[in-house]
Amino acid sequence: MIWKALEKYRDEGLLVVRVGFGLGYLYFHGWSKLVEGPERWARVGGALDSFGIGFGHTFFGFVAAFSESVGGIMIALGLFFQPVCFLLAITMVVASGNHIATGRGSPAHSFKNATLFLGLMLIGPGKYSLDYLIKRKLEQRQAGS
Repeated sequence: MIWKALEKYRDEGLLVVRVGFGLGYLYFHGWSKLVEGPERWARVGGALDSFGIGFGHTFFGFVAAFSESVGGIMIALGLFFQPVCFLLAITMVVASGNHIATGRGSPAHSFKNATLFLGLMLIGPGKYSLDYLIKRKLEQRQAGS
């Protein structure tokens, strides 16, 4: 009975998850990789060696750091939410694969993050998001024309 009563707070729950997870992701995963520069980017991008990609490590490392930083902010805001979740899920699958292939570290954390990103992608950001606000504005414009 109590669980049924809480269903009306679905969008508020999504807001809490989005903001907490998004800003946490920015702070704990993306930001340090982004600001540490090319040497760190090359190490991060080196994960692609596990997939047979032996070039562009610095570039791909920067892309991962940038996507984790900007992606965290966009998740918190609920902006381009579903594509960002998809891209970050791919990043986490690469991280998991690297952990498995090299035996360094556990793939558990990146696997859990990938799973959460995929689930959030399917659910959507909820009504307290910029995506929802933009969608409503576009619908109002279309209805008015």
